[in-house]
Amino acid sequence: MSNGLSSTYSDYQQASCQWLDSIPQHWIECRIKQIVSTPVTDGPHETPKFEDDGVPFLSAESVKNLKLDFARKRGFISSELHRQYSKKYVPRRGDIYMVKSGATTGALAIVETDEEFNIWSPLAAIRCRKDICFDRFVFYAMQSEFFQRSIELSWSFGTQQNIGMGVIENLFIARPPLPEQKQIASFLDYETAKIDALIEKQQQLIALLGEKRQAVISHAVTKGLNPDAPMIKSGISWAPDVPAHWSLVPNRSLFRIRRVLVGQRHSEYQLLSLTKRGVIVRDISTGDGKHSDYLERCQEVRPGDLVFCLFDVEETPRTIGLSNHLGMTSGDYTIMQCSDGLAARFVEYFYIAMDDRKLLRPLYRGLRKRIPKPGFLAARIPLPPPNEQELIVQHLDDMQVKLKRLVEAARNQVELLQERRTALISAAVTGKIDVRGWKRPSAAPKKETEMEVV
Repeated sequence: MSNGLSSTYSDYQQASCQWLDSIPQHWIECRIKQIVSTPVTDGPHETPKFEDDGVPFLSAESVKNLKLDFARKRGFISSELHRQYSKKYVPRRGDIYMVKSGATTGALAIVETDEEFNIWSPLAAIRCRKDICFDRFVFYAMQSEFFQRSIELSWSFGTQQNIGMGVIENLFIARPPLPEQKQIASFLDYETAKIDALIEKQQQLIALLGEKRQAVISHAVTKGLNPDAPMIKSGISWAPDVPAHWSLVPNRSLFRIRRVLVGQRHSEYQLLSLTKRGVIVRDISTGDGKHSDYLERCQEVRPGDLVFCLFDVEETPRTIGLSNHLGMTSGDYTIMQCSDGLAARFVEYFYIAMDDRKLLRPLYRGLRKRIPKPGFLAARIPLPPPNEQELIVQHLDDMQVKLKRLVEAARNQVELLQERRTALISAAVTGKIDVRGWKRPSAAPKKETEMEVV
């Protein structure tokens, strides 16, 4: 290997840990509890009183992409409460946090700030002994495939997956001498930064493709495909200028609201849920009695129905979806039956665009930001003639196929880069590659393409 790297060490020993096969002869297997300066701990288990300002209070959702995201803090606590919680644990630069309960169990972050803050109980805090361990090496070791696998095989399930601090402190890592740990960490800092930069570019591309999708849909359903078409003022806030030959049609003339409870009408249904990526479908049996209470509150959805969410329950769009299935969905959704299938497709695209841009907010009322059904049915939307509806729908369908292909390619690239990142870390922190002779390049590294890295 170039740049002072040797492919492997000269001598290896058999590891006793079931998740490691072999490590360099001079490395030591050790448990987390053997390398910490204080026992593995966590934050308070009580729910604090949150303030409008004060000391940031972080929980599992703040652990994002191997960093602490203070923008995702749970809230602020008072200085007095911070002092009380700090009797148990006070954060320090170099501390490693691991999420120990919930969907992101095993996620990691390292403290890279001297800012004052505190943490809640879903986070386990690991503070390394500086005389025998370099915190960034341990941080990388905990990201390795073998360590993450050991977490997965060690956690337990209650209402959600979780791993206790007593289990965490008994997990293994392989420990080389301290100077070698620092060398490995320096090597990984450099190499993973290059991979992370390429991942970021792909993620930016995915975001740009999403923005392009939104822009193309929004323009097509409010301006049409003919850039020379004369425009008129519509009087509608979300589409102020529309082609002069389009009609302004109230929702009630396009579809009717239908509510049919499922009960025991069929033995098998598909449960439909609206997400940012469309309608998610999963099979559910209605004949085994397990879901009878839930079924009483569900509505039947027929092929061609528009499933609409008339209240703003989250920041991400999830307003509308056109069903291709006989299924059921929550009673919170509004089911709209449209006699014209082509118009239903156009309306679906129209409200996707409106929801993406959050232009429906003027219609919301009350604390739950619900759109009253009478107000929704009275709301007018711009509607082109049927032949133009068909052209617009086909144009948008074709666009979706092309953008989906590009997004999938970018996501595949991200997945490959992430796999390479994990493999590189795993090899370095278990001694599968010898980086003792590696030197950081003095000049800026040559810009690598995605294919060169992969």
